[in-house]
Amino acid sequence: MLKGSSGFYCYAIFEHTSNWPAMNISEARLAFKLNTDKFNYMAISDDIQRYMPSAADRDEPRGTALAYKEAVLLVNPEEPQFKGEVDDKYQYSLDNKDNVVHGWISSNHPNPMGFWVITPSNEFKSGGPMKRELTSHVGPTSLTMFLGTHYIGDDIVLNIGGGEYWKKVLGPVFIYLNSSPKHGDLRALWQDAKAQAQTEVSKWPYSFPKSPDFAKAGKRGSVTGRLMVRDRFMRKDDMPTRMAYIGLAAPGQPGSWATECKGYQFWTTATSCGSFTIGNVRAGVYNLYAWVPGVLGDYMYTCAVTVTPGCAIDLGDLVFLPPRSGPTLWEIGVPDGTAAEFFIPDVDPRYANRLFLHREK
Repeated sequence: MLKGSSGFYCYAIFEHTSNWPAMNISEARLAFKLNTDKFNYMAISDDIQRYMPSAADRDEPRGTALAYKEAVLLVNPEEPQFKGEVDDKYQYSLDNKDNVVHGWISSNHPNPMGFWVITPSNEFKSGGPMKRELTSHVGPTSLTMFLGTHYIGDDIVLNIGGGEYWKKVLGPVFIYLNSSPKHGDLRALWQDAKAQAQTEVSKWPYSFPKSPDFAKAGKRGSVTGRLMVRDRFMRKDDMPTRMAYIGLAAPGQPGSWATECKGYQFWTTATSCGSFTIGNVRAGVYNLYAWVPGVLGDYMYTCAVTVTPGCAIDLGDLVFLPPRSGPTLWEIGVPDGTAAEFFIPDVDPRYANRLFLHREK
């Protein structure tokens, strides 16, 4: 806790010494279970927020489990507004890149209070920017998922060999508490939490942790460059990789960052001319990876990138040669790391969460 701060910071340091046997870690998280009688409104993003049922509504006879235990049909909830809906914590997952702030509000309190989990950096999370993870859900529960196999499975389990030395700092994350003098002014609490989240992001890396294992700004470096795409079937000139995701992660193969969880990852997006700067990188040896929206394949800079404290590495112009056997005849979807443009059929109205019925698919 810091003086004058409306909240507290949490972090963990995991260490496996060289005289320990092999072990696996499939999940590591911070979990906060709030007072059911107070916190009843949950906010994940600007358009994913709502009043929530209670944990008791999920239990028999009020609720009926569906195909898997996390999905429950609310048959006779205490609040009739939830009757006939399906509650499922996986509906409230977010990509790491979007998971900056989420939490709960005690809307019935005369002075509503907010409880927020703020993640100022994803450098310590597994799977890169597109890894999807849990946030907040019925309980009321709020999570910070440091490591997790959700949506991927065993490929992202952290495997540590016998005699292997390993250490990783997870966090800090900031648990922020706010309040409003206006009853029912829930949006103001959410907007304040978002503003605080941006303040925390601007402070990263934090200067206050006492542990020498947390690398402060002076112990970090930066990597810059420009990434171009060379595809003569698309254009005769090299194309700038506008909005490409470019990152540093443990040495591996193209795309291996998506299941990497032992080390740290640092990501940014390229400018309109393909230039990029990855700042505040912990000292270490990395490969540089990228993918470009609209371009098939994964890029990897094959030379190791060794970051030292205070360094400013300029990689210059890099060229991505996407896989090609000839001109594109037809394609399904857009190679951008998402399934956003794919058709999603209308949900069976018997198994719906009304919050999502009218959102853009």
